[in-house]
Amino acid sequence: MMLEDLYRLLRSSHVQAQGVVDTMTQPVVVLDQGFCVATANNAFIRTFKVERDDILGRSFFDLGNGQWDIEELRQLIALVIPKASAVIGFEVTHDFPVIGRRTFLVDARRLIHPDDNSTNILVLFDDVTERQRHEAEQNFIISESRHRMKNLFAVVRAIAMQTGTEDRTANEYRDAFLGRVEVALRAQEFVSNKGTADLAALLKNSVGETGMDRIHFDGPTVQLSSSKVLPVSMIIHELATNAVKYGALSVPEGEIHMKWSLETGPKDRTYLKYEWREENGPAVRAPMRKGYGTELIEGSAAHLGGEAELIYGATGLRATIKLPM
Repeated sequence: MMLEDLYRLLRSSHVQAQGVVDTMTQPVVVLDQGFCVATANNAFIRTFKVERDDILGRSFFDLGNGQWDIEELRQLIALVIPKASAVIGFEVTHDFPVIGRRTFLVDARRLIHPDDNSTNILVLFDDVTERQRHEAEQNFIISESRHRMKNLFAVVRAIAMQTGTEDRTANEYRDAFLGRVEVALRAQEFVSNKGTADLAALLKNSVGETGMDRIHFDGPTVQLSSSKVLPVSMIIHELATNAVKYGALSVPEGEIHMKWSLETGPKDRTYLKYEWREENGPAVRAPMRKGYGTELIEGSAAHLGGEAELIYGATGLRATIKLPM
């Protein structure tokens, strides 16, 4: 029941105020003209965990540890009787005795009796602590979702713009584009709740199922920060795609060895050194011009503050990537 509903009920009724107030599920107090507590309903006693005898006759502004002793609230309540005004939705956030930090909306209005001569003030309290917390969580989730969608759209747009069309059929472009988008989506889902990802698991996720039985992993447990998950995923995807088309995974006997370690670099910074080595594959030669894959690998490493080196050898591609941790 809102303050106006209670106000209309009391105005049209000849029942005693105490009887009506006691039926309210929201905390309610009635103040006399000196702003002392004339009565308080059971909901008020339960909510603030006080004894009725301890508050009756006491100034409203002295209750508890003075949580209601707010100058603006004093002035608003002081105008209720002479101007027949009302206080609606005055917000009070406070560390209350016993019940802790809570937020209440305070409504106040002159208590109308049939004789119309009452100088009492009806004060109603609405605990909105959980409601505000829930609204804040919802707003955060919506904001975070918008932010993630915006970032993901930027990634997809960049992939579309940078996936080359020269010497490709429409189907080839489609397959290349969708493959990269899929890696980006998997990378977004891969980051754990604590904001990091296990490097070994990320490498396996980025390579996919093709030739997994011919790929060997060797390295310590390393946790990558969320900002590195997508670039690293895209780098490994490009290396794997190239291996399937032209490298070690294009022939039955070909193998790939992945090895990584943590090293100390300049200024005592820790670096991740990652090595991709193809063996028993066809001889490869450096391309006449850099394609999107090479630019992505080198550009992503540089963007993260590291570097990438690609060596085209007789048995397959070798890549060494260093990233600051």
